[in-house]
Amino acid sequence: MRSTLLLLVLLVFSSCKNEPKSDTLSNYFTYKQEGAVESAGVKMIPIKTPVGEFKVWTKRFGSNPKIKVLLLHGGPAMTHEYMECFETFFQREGFEFYEYDQLGSYYSDQPKDSSLWTTERFVEEVEQVRKAIGADKNNFYVLGNSWGGILAMEYALKYQKNLKGLLVSNMVASAPEYGKYADEVLAKQMKPEILAEIRALEAKKDFNNPRYMELLIPNFYKEHLCRLKEWPDGLNRASKHVNGEIYTLMQGPSEFGISGRLAKWDIENRLHEITIPTLMIGAKYDTMDPKAMEEQSKLVQNGRYLYCPNGSHLAMWDDQKVFMSGVIQFINDVNDNKL
Repeated sequence: MRSTLLLLVLLVFSSCKNEPKSDTLSNYFTYKQEGAVESAGVKMIPIKTPVGEFKVWTKRFGSNPKIKVLLLHGGPAMTHEYMECFETFFQREGFEFYEYDQLGSYYSDQPKDSSLWTTERFVEEVEQVRKAIGADKNNFYVLGNSWGGILAMEYALKYQKNLKGLLVSNMVASAPEYGKYADEVLAKQMKPEILAEIRALEAKKDFNNPRYMELLIPNFYKEHLCRLKEWPDGLNRASKHVNGEIYTLMQGPSEFGISGRLAKWDIENRLHEITIPTLMIGAKYDTMDPKAMEEQSKLVQNGRYLYCPNGSHLAMWDDQKVFMSGVIQFINDVNDNKL
């Protein structure tokens, strides 16, 4: 009996040892168009602008002709680093996806011409990236978080003919509404003495005062940006690498409201023009009104709403299971023509 068992074990071991490598897995990690020198999927893509040609950093994961997802980070001028959490989940699903630092962000070229920092110019940049990665209406998904959500919606309004699906994570379609929610809802959740000190610094435009962030981080960012007790490494790196000049120019000095070039941005009355399948993602503790996100899912012609009951502005981290499950389900449903 003992010798029979030993023989069985040896046969199983031999069978496993001689099993050929999975063709599916091998094909998923083969980027044939990248040439002989492999670079872990990293590629600097040339971008033409009105003031010259520059390069943006991208990193490809996987190979899937049916699903190509481009991740649009927030800020403006944060980095792809805080979106690294998608790597595990999307690779498990076999999605082809791209991390990407927009022009002006840490890993891409950082030209100094301030005329570049407009929504319209960024939309054209995304279109050039789409062409460079070989995506089209049959496989192209854009997932934008925060400012990336603004960019995603604006891109869809101009180029939805090139999209299969749109995902807007934690961004309302009206900057004035964003500011109103911060003032009338979120600010009132702070202790009055804390809010008074923040407002006093803002009134003096003393944003470089260390005290400003000392007040905002525990009383606003930890409550509404990311609620994890210890912030993930990717978010910490992205925070260190933010291009403050572009961020302040477009967004303003903090996430607590909006006061830069984007302050009057509003496309709510144009959402009905978006016909492609669209997922709007809101969260209970978000800097954005989750009810507004739900309403947006009804304003587009083919929308779905995902609510993260434990999440904040970065629900991909602090309500990860709900967020990722909903995102993956949406992409698979669109791919299977269920939406």
